[in-house]
This record gives sequence, C-alpha cells and structure tokens, in this order.
Amino acid sequence: MPGSGQEEPVEQIIVRGGRPLRGAIRVSGSKNSSLAILPACLLVRGKTILRNVPDIRDIRTMTEVLCHTGARVRFLGEDAIEVDATEFSRATAPEELVRRMRASFYVVGPMLARLGSARVAQPGGCDIGARPVDFHIKGLQTLGAEVRTEGGIVIARTDGLRGAHIYLDFPSAGATTHLMTAAVLGIGVTTIENAASEPEVADVAYFLNHVGARISGVGTSTITIHGVSELRTGTEYSIIPDRMEAGTFACAAAITRGDVVLENVVVNHLSPVLAKLSEMGVHCVPSGGDPDRPGQLRVSAPERTRSVDVMALPHPGFPTDMQQPLVALLAVSEGAAMVTDRVFESRFRYVTELDRMGADIQVEGRTAVVRGVERLTGANVAATDLRAGAALIVAALGAHGESIITGVEHIDRGYTHLVGKLQGAGAHINRMDPERPALRLMTG
Repeated sequence: MPGSGQEEPVEQIIVRGGRPLRGAIRVSGSKNSSLAILPACLLVRGKTILRNVPDIRDIRTMTEVLCHTGARVRFLGEDAIEVDATEFSRATAPEELVRRMRASFYVVGPMLARLGSARVAQPGGCDIGARPVDFHIKGLQTLGAEVRTEGGIVIARTDGLRGAHIYLDFPSAGATTHLMTAAVLGIGVTTIENAASEPEVADVAYFLNHVGARISGVGTSTITIHGVSELRTGTEYSIIPDRMEAGTFACAAAITRGDVVLENVVVNHLSPVLAKLSEMGVHCVPSGGDPDRPGQLRVSAPERTRSVDVMALPHPGFPTDMQQPLVALLAVSEGAAMVTDRVFESRFRYVTELDRMGADIQVEGRTAVVRGVERLTGANVAATDLRAGAALIVAALGAHGESIITGVEHIDRGYTHLVGKLQGAGAHINRMDPERPALRLMTG
C-alpha cells in the first residue's frame, strides 16, 4: 500500500543455468493465428470450436473482448475454446483491453461486416517501435467503410462492405488477416496485393474457407476473396503449432548444448530459423513424414555454436520475432555476427539486459553487432516485451549461476506453461508468483 514502506511483490522467474536440456517438449498452438481467428469467429452466426489454442494471457484478453461484444466464450478442456457469436451485437471494445493488446483491434472488421459500425480504441501491445494501424484503416475505407479517429478512438460505419482492390504498402500480417475477415461477407470480389504470406496468415484463410468463405491465393502475395452471404456454424478447426515457441525452445536446446525432441512442430514453418541454426552447427533432424504437417523435430548441439549474420525480414525471410532468442544464442557463439531487423525499428532494447549477463553487443539503429563470449553469467534482468523475455530465458538457461527475471507478465503473453515445459526437459527453473491469479478464466 502507498506509504507503507513495503514494496509490492513482483513475479519472478528464477533460472540456474548451465544444465543441458534433454527430453521432449510439446509446442502449443500459434499465438498469432489464434489472436486473428478468434475475432474472425464473430463472422459466424452461431458456434465455432477452436482446438490447439495456447493457454496464454493474450488469449484471455481476446476472449474478454469477444464477450464484451455479446459473444459467449467457453473453455473446453486444456486447449479448446467454443465461441458462440449468435448474440454478437455490440460494436465496441473496452479501451483498457485494446490498449493492452494490439490484436484486439482485429474485431473492427467483423463488427463492420456484421453490425455495420465499430468504435474501438487505437491498439497497444509490446513497445517495439511504431506499428500504426494505417494499413488497416485504409483497407477498410477501400472496402467502403467511413473511418475517422477522435481522441484515440477509431469510429467506423458502413452501409455494406463491397469488394475492392487493396494494395498494402508493406506486407503486414495483421493488416492482411484483418482485411480478409472484413471482406469475406462483403459484396463482390476483393483482392489484397502485396499481402503477407506468413503461415499464420494462411491459417486464418484456411479457417475462413473451412467455415464457408471463398479465399484463394493463400501463401502468395496476392489474395482474392469472393464475398459470401453467410458462414457455416457448428464447425471445428485446429490452430497450427506456434513456430516462434518452437524456435525459442530450439535456441534453448542449443545454448545449453542439450538434446531435445520438439513435438507438434511444422518443420516447413521453421525453414529460415532451422537454416540459420544448422549453419551455426546445431543438429536439426525432423521426423514424422510430411514437413507441412505437425511432427517432431530433434534439436541438439554437442559443441559451441558458430556465429552467423542474420537479417529479419517479412516472410519468407527470417522472422523478426525470432531474432531475440537467436541473439541470446549468438552471444555465446564463436566469432562475431551482425543482426539486422528490417521489420521493426526498436527491437534491440533488450540488449542492455543481455549485456548485464556479460554479453558483448553493440547496437546502431536497426543493427546489432554480437561478439560471442565464452559464457554468460547469471544476473537480475527485466523483460521489456514478449520476445525480449524469451531472449532472457534462453540466455539464463545457458548462463553460469542464477538469473532472476522480472517482467514475467510480458512472457505470459506468448508462451504456454513455459516454466513447466522447461522443467520437464531438466531445466533448473522456477516461478515465484506472489498472489498470482489463475490464468484460466471462464467468460461469457
């Protein structure tokens, strides 16, 4: 309490590093796919069941947003959610929730498609640089919506969305998936040129087609949507595995010189990451047959890894969300590496925390020069955003001594049962959660 002289309890993850990871780790469903598909369920006038949904803080936030609109959300076991959008009738979203998570803004398209109006705050999320919603707004205007911003609130209305040609100045995954959901119930044909081609974008399109949409060009730079009058209710769909979680665990296995089998991995979704890890000397051996379907991936690194240069780019380039865990691995790799992020301009703020652990990293603009050291040393560090937290976990697992990581709430946004999964692979890691509420929340 203020004035009491006592500090508020802080959630911490405590890691004693230097122990090789060994065993199996199951990868959860994709965070980014789930956060785009959940609001897309509002387009269905009835029930939809999603499976392989990750148990993370951002999912809880999104379900709260959906419930505010009048939809009913029910959790079915560990990783399944039922969304009933029969009573979807409210064209607003709580400002506090939208400010908390950028993906909350994705409800605008379904609101316009089904209700003809929307009133939603400008979104927030991780502080990794400017990520304006201009592409979203321009696309919605092209589809026939009137959109204006007043005091940080986006206000939109339409008498009916109509097919149009949309060109994205940048292949934004968020804008691509959002505009797809807006267009599926529109009149006529919509084309999105310079569209994003990430696996998560394809997953949203496959879900929409599964419930009756007509979308083609999935996985290419031009997506075509033929508007339909309604979508099917009573369907089930399974979310793809999370390639960022899989890549993070692969880096963790490598930095500890461990031997880990990752389960529920689509190998082809990890192609750029696996190419760099293999170049560094990490053994990445898939099994399970079809590389386009969930299977297993064995990751081992019996020796110190070698440095490689990396440039983060839009898909199919190296993913921006993976450069942070990889930089943690590069920090103890032999030689020097240059890492450049062409997607976001402020993704190296976490480097000062790695330097506290003994890393030798210099940042100039969008580029970091990483000179590998023999080993990192445990320290007290703070996660400033989701992927920064992943980098610190990886670094701590490979460091000598104990690390205490705060800012745990950022990590909770994107990693399902992270501590338990790492413990199952032999890591010395624990979580101190004073007065932590249960993550699972029944809503509706």
